[in-house]
Amino acid sequence: MNQTAVTVWFTGLSCAGKTTLSLAVAEELRSLGYTVEVLDSTIVRQDIGKSLGFSKVDRDENIRRIGFLAHLLTRNGVIVLVSAISPYNQVRTEVRRRIGNFMEVYVNAPLEVCEARDKKGLYQLARAGGIKEFTGIDSPYEAPPHPEVECLTDLETVTESKEKIILKMKNLGYLEPSDRSHINGDFVRGLHIME
Repeated sequence: MNQTAVTVWFTGLSCAGKTTLSLAVAEELRSLGYTVEVLDSTIVRQDIGKSLGFSKVDRDENIRRIGFLAHLLTRNGVIVLVSAISPYNQVRTEVRRRIGNFMEVYVNAPLEVCEARDKKGLYQLARAGGIKEFTGIDSPYEAPPHPEVECLTDLETVTESKEKIILKMKNLGYLEPSDRSHINGDFVRGLHIME
């Protein structure tokens, strides 16, 4: 199978569904024979970002480091799925330019939905002042102005969002259109895909 390397960057608020979607897409792509690597910002931060805090400067540096890893993997033929809040447009644009083959997925859920999904209680702690500079509470999140795909995770199932992403990857030439995947244009036609 021919594989076109790409970085698919999942951005959105904490608990919007970025990790869930990236893992679902990875599972589907691996089942089709693609070489895929998932970079979750929480896990990457534990390994190569331990010295970083959560100021804007540190967050941007964390995203640059993840972007560097994604660039290396993409350059070597891997499909990379990055799950990262990555709240600032400027650094996401910088990473996009560096990588080249890049697809942005805006994992969009209202703040109140994200708070309701938060099993760790991070939003509650942030609202009580226990966590400073928490994205969506006392630190901004800049929604991407032109993502390749927007997933409305409060309205769509994981399967619906996953299929939108995979269809867009096919339409952009990153996946072979003739894959044995059960995903087809008829199912996704009614769903909103950003052009």
